[in-house]
Amino acid sequence: MDNNDTRNTLIKKSKHMQTRLERSQRELRRLRESASLQAGVHLTKAVRQPWRLITLPITFPLLVFKLISQSLGRKPRSFPVEQSKDEQPRNHCIVLFPTNGVGFGHFTRMYAVAKSLRKKDPSLEIIFFTPMPTLHILYADGFPTYHLAGRYKHSEMSATKWNGLVEDMLTLVFETHRPKLFMFDGAFPYRGMLNAISSQPGMEKWWMRRGSIKASKSIPVDSISLFDGIIIPGESDSSSSEKNIHCINPIKVIDAEDAWSREVSRDRLSIPKEAKVVYVQLGAGIINDIHSAISKVLSVLFEMPEVYVVLGESMLGERLEVQHSRLRIIRDYPNSLYARGFDASVQAGGYNSYYEMRMFGIPTLFIPNMETGMDDQLRRCEGAEKEGWGLVLRDIDKDLERDIQKIISMKSKPNDEVNGANQVPNLLGIH
Repeated sequence: MDNNDTRNTLIKKSKHMQTRLERSQRELRRLRESASLQAGVHLTKAVRQPWRLITLPITFPLLVFKLISQSLGRKPRSFPVEQSKDEQPRNHCIVLFPTNGVGFGHFTRMYAVAKSLRKKDPSLEIIFFTPMPTLHILYADGFPTYHLAGRYKHSEMSATKWNGLVEDMLTLVFETHRPKLFMFDGAFPYRGMLNAISSQPGMEKWWMRRGSIKASKSIPVDSISLFDGIIIPGESDSSSSEKNIHCINPIKVIDAEDAWSREVSRDRLSIPKEAKVVYVQLGAGIINDIHSAISKVLSVLFEMPEVYVVLGESMLGERLEVQHSRLRIIRDYPNSLYARGFDASVQAGGYNSYYEMRMFGIPTLFIPNMETGMDDQLRRCEGAEKEGWGLVLRDIDKDLERDIQKIISMKSKPNDEVNGANQVPNLLGIH
């Protein structure tokens, strides 16, 4: 073995030892952060120093309150992540992390951004890291993807263990690809992700989050400071004067000109050219039982002999057991490719469906989902009423038939604003 081989072997061993050391340090920090250890240490100190026993009835509840506040993100962690030295140049690479929501909102925004970034700079390496199960969409477009199943897909996995997996896997992705940029799309930043990005000096960190987040929902207090910029993708009333917050237009997975023509859309669906076509999509069916809502809507629509219904079946939900001679079911992505063939729609009001209908100006009756954890669908859908292209039905048992008749008689009002996905590259300095 010559000197070069010896040197390379030593370098590999050194890197391997460094990786193992950093992994051990992460595990040690997670152990020190655990509520059980901190409570145990507090009680042990009281036993070793009896004078502390006098104040224990006060100090222990205060400690429990602090630990609960930390777990809810209302107080910063006691043990901040140490930044590693980073003297090597970073690669022309970006890592995109769309979280797994109930629908496709987070995933679709990052997917649209990825396509825009690739169009702007084909040499940019774009890596996905996501708990979303729809990996075939990314692989079909040639985006390398790392997948970690969501916490609740595992049997009895604690938040601490799952966040540990996120931190270790994401850190390994960073060490492998050395990206110069990272972007997260989600309403609530995971602790494991925050730990992983905080240990990456020299890497820009961006957070994309909706503007219509329910006021009662909070985020970890130490999260915003870890990001170099926050992008709010165009809720109708989004605005901010803060330096690191950037409000852009709504993000759509396709531009209007990419959709199929009215004739092609209807040919693919085997629908007569003269028919009235109503698109129905009431969510993924995970949060609440959408089947009763779908049944009520379909019953009204099928009473109209000239109406054909296109039912959007979510790739994240169960198969819908419904049949009719004037019903077409699509389980595709994105369904907006068919949009020019629709005369009206009935929607739940998620981010994607709302802004897709708005782009094409399709008259829409919104039945917002009130049981979402973070997304304020009602607030979003009320914008359609103000702009005059949609209606909001707050109670499906009242005025459903009347409102469906209204949207079928309305004319479309297309919106030609620039797709927000095409504004992101300039924000990130990708030209």
